[in-house]
Amino acid sequence: MAETSVEDTIARPERFTVPSFRQRKAEGRKIVMVTAYDFPSARIAERAGVDVVLVGDTVMLMLGYENTVPVTLDEMIHHTRAVRKGVKRALLVGDMPFGSYQTGPEEAIRSATRFLKEGGAQAVKLEGGAPVTETVRRMVEVGIPVVGHVGLTPQSVNAFGGHRAQGRDPDAARRMLADAKALEAAGACAIVLETIPATLAAEITASVSIPTIGIGAGPDCDGQVQVWYDILGISTGRVYRHVKRYAELGQVMEDAVRQYAEEVRERRFPTSEHSI
Repeated sequence: MAETSVEDTIARPERFTVPSFRQRKAEGRKIVMVTAYDFPSARIAERAGVDVVLVGDTVMLMLGYENTVPVTLDEMIHHTRAVRKGVKRALLVGDMPFGSYQTGPEEAIRSATRFLKEGGAQAVKLEGGAPVTETVRRMVEVGIPVVGHVGLTPQSVNAFGGHRAQGRDPDAARRMLADAKALEAAGACAIVLETIPATLAAEITASVSIPTIGIGAGPDCDGQVQVWYDILGISTGRVYRHVKRYAELGQVMEDAVRQYAEEVRERRFPTSEHSI
């Protein structure tokens, strides 16, 4: 009989694919999504067993931009390619940046094709409701899986006048529900719901057959997504209400670098132990 290693006895999460979205919703099993922007973070997310890794345009945090608008397609593909090397089981989704799909289906298909061919993504995400449904339909028809995104759509931050909750009034809520149903009809495989009332998110979730992935949208969504730097306590500045910080790694990193600097200046590093 062949020997069984300890590692073989540990239950491994199953590989997550595009059809897994509907399967998980049908089974009532929550979907875990997290952003990642490089090989080390992707490898950690993969080992931690998350279902979906999103290379978000929140890469602006790495690049020093004030918001997601300046992020380019080339930058997104560069980071997606790096994440691809660390992700084997989780589904890899590339976030289409502002300016890569707004002019219509042909531009969107060209941009998404680059994500799949050059970046190694298995699906793409784009923002918007009714105005982008024809684009989503055309993309799905040519074999590009698409995740929708309604509610607070950060690429429209200038139109919103800041990062503000959406869908609070009845008319806005009705439009958002219609947008979600339109994305479903166009063939989207899932929809991100960002910063909307929990009651509205629950209504949308119950009204569509594809899963909803919430961020600041309450507990009744079919899954949740959070930003890597937020949950690990690396990001600085405002901490949004929907964020739970599971660690404060930013402070740990700062302390470590400060200690290193002090030891060099005080001639305590390197010692003979660290010398050849």
